[in-house]
Amino acid sequence: MVSLHHDTPPPPPPAEFNMAAYVLARAEAQPDKLALSILSPTGAARWRYGALAQAVAGIAAGLRATGLEPGDRLLMRLGNEVEFPLAFLGAIRAGIVPIPASSALTVPEITRIAAETKPAAIVAAAGASLPERCACPILSAERLREMEALPPEPPQLGDPNRLAYIVYTSGTSGRPRGVMHAHRAVWARRMMWDDWYGLRDNDRMLHAGAFNWTFTLGTGLLDPWAIGATALIPAAGTKPAQLPLLLKRHDATLFAAAPGIYRQILKQHPTLDLPRLRHGLSAGEKLPDTLRTGWEAASGTPVHEALGMSECSTFLSGSPARPAPPGSSGYPQDGRRLAVLDPAGSPVARGVPGVLAIHRSDPGLMLGYLDAPEETEARFRGPWFLTGDVARMEPDGAVRYLGRDDDMMNAGGFRVSPLEIEAALAAHPGITEIACAEVEVKADVRVIGAFYTGPEDLPEALLASFAAERLAGYKCPRLYRHVESLPRTGNNKINRRALSARH
Repeated sequence: MVSLHHDTPPPPPPAEFNMAAYVLARAEAQPDKLALSILSPTGAARWRYGALAQAVAGIAAGLRATGLEPGDRLLMRLGNEVEFPLAFLGAIRAGIVPIPASSALTVPEITRIAAETKPAAIVAAAGASLPERCACPILSAERLREMEALPPEPPQLGDPNRLAYIVYTSGTSGRPRGVMHAHRAVWARRMMWDDWYGLRDNDRMLHAGAFNWTFTLGTGLLDPWAIGATALIPAAGTKPAQLPLLLKRHDATLFAAAPGIYRQILKQHPTLDLPRLRHGLSAGEKLPDTLRTGWEAASGTPVHEALGMSECSTFLSGSPARPAPPGSSGYPQDGRRLAVLDPAGSPVARGVPGVLAIHRSDPGLMLGYLDAPEETEARFRGPWFLTGDVARMEPDGAVRYLGRDDDMMNAGGFRVSPLEIEAALAAHPGITEIACAEVEVKADVRVIGAFYTGPEDLPEALLASFAAERLAGYKCPRLYRHVESLPRTGNNKINRRALSARH
């Protein structure tokens, strides 16, 4: 049996479609239902569906009144504030293409993005970094708020395959790239409702991320709103240790966060009292089995992991109806076409590692990289888009994630996943967190290095012995380094390139 999941795609979206109008289509029937609550330990700011839809439509009308036309690009320089999703959806409703960019970007970084995307305008919060030598007008966050009450105009409907927005990859494996997504991308997210979230219209989804993270935008806001549920977002400055209080106080039924947030919560809360919570959701990086079992023991609820990427959101996950087997990331979502390929682009036998790929026909797949058609096509092998993830499909169809293709390490000619080594060493009682990377110890000599946090520096001989009991000799690290913290990207992923340079 080959590593292939060839499911029938879901029905396409309507021929005349607008992503923002679709996301808030439930507002007319339930204008007084709570759509969004921004939570702090001392209170909450609330948005009803009717007010949310009015604000988005008002911003759409306001952006058009400034002279922006459908197809123009709007660079977003907003922080962790409600104006971020309002501006994002308002632009899309008006047919304008938003470009959300992290508020943490420096002036040189945002200058490069502006030069590549050529925005017609920028919307910016006070103090946000702005591109140099950009002559386009700048709209303030205050101006956006003034637009919210404007009389709405009909949404710009059109081909669901036309460009809706541009996001930038995290750049963990190279230079950040603009990824172009169509309006249909949000329609494809419906495959996650059952096959990852178990999402219902009466759910209260608390997402631990900031507004200006695409994981929060999609999982924490767009999907709950599209089904008519309630989104709960912690206010800026909320600490992970405060999240259990918010989960309980606001009757959260679902909790979504990156693995690092689960880890920080468990450091402060060995037991959790969350009577309304059905389960947690994790994405952003691989969820270690030790962390999954730790959360389940503390909360009494499971965590369902999803695997995705900027180019296609998530497509592989565990779910309440079909939990992931231990060690795997879950199963292909219904409606997806996935394969694990060899270097020639053919599916490998099940149980054999290869590169995880998504079929070109997937409705959630990007339109392409911005102004880079050759780079876009280089990611394909025939009809398959190469994710860059190394994986193995088990006989039952579950997929075990083995790491990024460019994170894979070479040990004596064997390709080794850092995740496998990390999972083995994470069980040591003196290790709090660990990450592995290939490091150059002298010219043309590279070895596997293990970097860990913990109460104290542990003897290398002790760790080497511990590893030797759990790993084949060629997989064992050749050096160990105790560090104060592990380097991470802006999306809270382990930065293995930085690790390689740290030793």
